[in-house]
Amino acid sequence: MAVADHPMPALFLGHGNPMNALVDTPHSLAWEELGRTLPRPRAILCISAHWETAGWLVTAMERPRTIHDFHGFPRELHAFDYPAPGAPALAQRVCELLEPLNVQGTQEWGLDHGAWGVLCRLHPVADVPVAQLSLNRQATLADFVDLGRRLRPLRREGVLILGSGNIVHHLGQLDWGDEAGQHPKPWANDFDNWVAELALAGGASALASAESHPLWPLAAPTREHFLPLLPVLGLREEGERTTFPCEGIVMGSLSMRGVCIGAQALRP
Repeated sequence: MAVADHPMPALFLGHGNPMNALVDTPHSLAWEELGRTLPRPRAILCISAHWETAGWLVTAMERPRTIHDFHGFPRELHAFDYPAPGAPALAQRVCELLEPLNVQGTQEWGLDHGAWGVLCRLHPVADVPVAQLSLNRQATLADFVDLGRRLRPLRREGVLILGSGNIVHHLGQLDWGDEAGQHPKPWANDFDNWVAELALAGGASALASAESHPLWPLAAPTREHFLPLLPVLGLREEGERTTFPCEGIVMGSLSMRGVCIGAQALRP
């Protein structure tokens, strides 16, 4: 396999409301801009907050189905299809790179809305092969940082690694009247800014202890939306720039910050 001189950028996107797939917002439009400006990948490996498993799984089917893992949204969102081809060869490569972890290929999943909800903005034609890597419920935060370090070779093989979650994700504290993000909760801003400062400084290892932060119980009452950030930060090579293609707290307690590793054209 050809190895590029420069690594493919890596992304974490705060996916927020599933309606971002269909409705133009500052964040969904920023994702579209990323799709236009970043190099076109050979394939995409997505790590979504919405696929937790016992152990590590990676999708290995030729045609992943579009999973509508939500309820209460308009009919057009439930009917949305993202027919991207699968990436069985990428799945096999992921298994090899993560040895001795016992990563298993599976035909039983597909693309959940954490994956297709942002991919449909990044690559709306759905012509880039996609594999999805699960979140191992038994793994520690440090394990997820290490996951990114192990997957670094993929970046020079033309693979875009995309984490999809939210740095701050507390649904019980949502303010549904503040979709524009005019009144973020102070604690949400404080935690989001703390994470941003460490991300800029290359502090992936420091974020592996984020569960000890006093605001963690508010920012991440369940940890699955925070986890996809960690492998993306673990992908960072020495000297690479970290940028934030979008940011902001919407509905009081939902961070929409995106993190891009290695794309020199984006603002810091």
